[in-house]
This record gives sequence, structure tokens and C-alpha cells, in this order.
Amino acid sequence: MPKKSQRARWQKPAKFKTRQVSSCFRCGRAKGYLRDFNLCRICFRELAHRGEIPGIKKSSW
Repeated sequence: MPKKSQRARWQKPAKFKTRQVSSCFRCGRAKGYLRDFNLCRICFRELAHRGEIPGIKKSSW
């Protein structure tokens, strides 16, 4: 989990566009980020298992 200071730094507008860091809005994790859902892979998996993301369900075959 990122520190408060890191999250605050990421929220500021970046000097250059390539420096922009996307992070999960739930936990603040910057790695494993899914742009379509604005979540990290871990939070996405938790919410998908609980059925809280519309249109997403666990696959089984």
C-alpha cells in the first residue's frame, strides 16, 4: 500500500503527461491497474467474486 504522501503526490497534476501515475481509487495501488474499471487487479478480483461489478462474472468451464 502506498503512503499518504505518495497518494498526495499522484493526485497533483503532472509536469509532463508521461509522468502521470494511475492508481486504484479503492486502495491506491499503482501497479496492476485496470484502466477500464479504475481498479487494481486485486480489488477487481474481490469485487468480481462478490458480483458488485455489473457485466462481470467468474468464468468456469
